[in-house]
Amino acid sequence: MKEIAIIGTTASGKTALSLEIANKTNSIILSLDSLCVYKEIDIVSAKPTVEERGDIVHFGIDEVYPNVDFDVIKFMELYKKAKNYTLTHEKNLIVVGGTGFYLKALTEGLSLGIESKIKLDIPSDEAYELLYEIDKEYMQKIEKNDKYRIEKAYSIYKETGLSPTNYFEKNPKIALAKDLKIFEILWDKEELKKRINLRTNQMIKAGLIDEIIYLEKKYTRAPNCMSSIGIIETLEYLDGKLTKHELEEKISLNTAKLAKRQNTFNKSQFLNKTSNIIENLNSDIIKYFSI
Repeated sequence: MKEIAIIGTTASGKTALSLEIANKTNSIILSLDSLCVYKEIDIVSAKPTVEERGDIVHFGIDEVYPNVDFDVIKFMELYKKAKNYTLTHEKNLIVVGGTGFYLKALTEGLSLGIESKIKLDIPSDEAYELLYEIDKEYMQKIEKNDKYRIEKAYSIYKETGLSPTNYFEKNPKIALAKDLKIFEILWDKEELKKRINLRTNQMIKAGLIDEIIYLEKKYTRAPNCMSSIGIIETLEYLDGKLTKHELEEKISLNTAKLAKRQNTFNKSQFLNKTSNIIENLNSDIIKYFSI
């Protein structure tokens, strides 16, 4: 049994490539996408349709409803389920998606131990400053608007009395897939921008606005996933703040910014990987499976 990861920026063609490879290599797929995991979020997540998935077993797609929290811990549990399935059914595993933080946790481990989650009892920016004073080394890696990770670091400090760095030293990470072979899709910057623009246009034509109207009516704007790219801009459109043309432009722009962040993360965090344009990467992966 072999397992690989296919990564790349948003709109790079990861999903289509993974489906093609899975069909050729007796593989199942674990989606590495923090939005595809939600049921009923179909168009804006660009998840593969039931028809596209065909007979390929998928984990990480349509796992929970939008009003149910999903995080990296739950993703790790999904990986265990997928891995167990491959062992009992003699399949290979393809992990594919753009949520690099989940992949990093999979390959490098996640330090566990804090079961209870202490909610912030002070504003997020104050918590950030407090933690920065205590543990500059750790907090430099966290954006000031990353409330989830700030809250996690704050929970560690409040419950253990230790700085996050000290806590993680005492509770070393355990990697579930430290030897995972990673393949990265590369695109020319301008070509990727065209792909993003095209996908955004196709999403709107496919019914993106109606999907967001439905999601807001059923789940409100409260769930974390309702602030995702594509959703937040459509809500602005529904509030009368954007024209339809401006909606398309803004989604494309924010998606391009996301792609840039993903590219930077992949370059800096996954050093031992095979990177290539999509046509050549297909051959690289097939060759790896045939070894």
